[in-house]
Amino acid sequence: MLNQSELNIGTLGHVDHGKTTLTAAITHSWTDVHSESVKRSMTIKLGYADAVIKECAGKDSGVIYTTGDMCADGGAPKPIRRISLLDAPGHETLMATAIAGSNIIDGALFVISATEPCPMPQTKEHLMIIDALHIKDVVIVQTKIDIVGKDKAIEHYRQIKQFVKNSSIRDAPVIPVMANKDVNVDLVLAELAKIKVPDRDVSANPLMYIARSFDVNKPGTPIREISGGVIGGSIIRGSFKVGDEIEIRPGLNTSKDKVKREQYEPIITTISSISAGSDKLDRAIAGGLIAIGTSADPAITKADGLVGHLVGHVGKLPEPTNSLQLKYTQLGRDDLPKQAFRPEEPVLLGIGTGTIVGYIKKARKNALEITLRHLTCVDKSAKVSVLRNFSQRWRLSGYGSLVV
Repeated sequence: MLNQSELNIGTLGHVDHGKTTLTAAITHSWTDVHSESVKRSMTIKLGYADAVIKECAGKDSGVIYTTGDMCADGGAPKPIRRISLLDAPGHETLMATAIAGSNIIDGALFVISATEPCPMPQTKEHLMIIDALHIKDVVIVQTKIDIVGKDKAIEHYRQIKQFVKNSSIRDAPVIPVMANKDVNVDLVLAELAKIKVPDRDVSANPLMYIARSFDVNKPGTPIREISGGVIGGSIIRGSFKVGDEIEIRPGLNTSKDKVKREQYEPIITTISSISAGSDKLDRAIAGGLIAIGTSADPAITKADGLVGHLVGHVGKLPEPTNSLQLKYTQLGRDDLPKQAFRPEEPVLLGIGTGTIVGYIKKARKNALEITLRHLTCVDKSAKVSVLRNFSQRWRLSGYGSLVV
């Protein structure tokens, strides 16, 4: 059995186009478990689940791909690849969450519903994310084709091809599916099985982005039975093993006077367990999503309190900072005003797996100096997405790389 995922695959696309349903068809797990997501019937936070892609030997049709436990002939399928799927929100007011998740995405399922014209607003914005962050391995999934019928589905397919023709994914496969009826999901799996695993430096000092953090203890658990806090995310490089002493930064805000400069204390803890889905690991390497059990107070990790923090070996993480210098690339958008950045203009930044408000200090054509509202840790390899506020809406305007 494959114990750890090789790839992180994001599901991107407009709100209510079927991303979570497609994820469930692949992983047999519903990722919208956050209470507000269930209440509003839409993805609020990043959801994620693992799946093992398996091969069944077909008699006439060649290899058939599945994530189930049985082939059509009753035989056992052969596991070939384990992947982690990140279900990103599509609603415009939640774009920052999708952008944050894109920093740990190796490939993407770009979901476009046949029930609405292509492109819809967040379809456009998610394509900009794909282009900006150079996500090359993309499968376009045309959903809800059973609702519109054959002729409209074909016309909608032409709209999709027209929409992506000048983008980096112009040659991406377009697969029509009925996810709730498991039609053509096997063809999506076949494309995911082709994606090449990126080269990852497993010998480097480890670095992990925290995408979720939890308190797994039920209310009323006796103190002697309380488990330490759990952090979930993706290792970008290096590896961690059970028993490692790790550092989480920026850590705890220890400032007593909130008016003065913030002060943070790194969280030093020990890895007590590592999990990939339901499988326990002794060691985890770069790639895929994992959960790390720690000896830290679960009050620190509850309710995603550590999302956006970095994890590494003690003394190996960057120092927290409240300013960034970015080499900035503006997206060629025709739906936003052509306005230069103003001094002290607020911007919303997607950094790693977190989002943070910043204020423009200086702006030149291809460079930005930004003061951050809060201290944060930024890995020098990270791309930073920049959102500007136009007409009371945060809109993706461009992205930057750190000047170090």
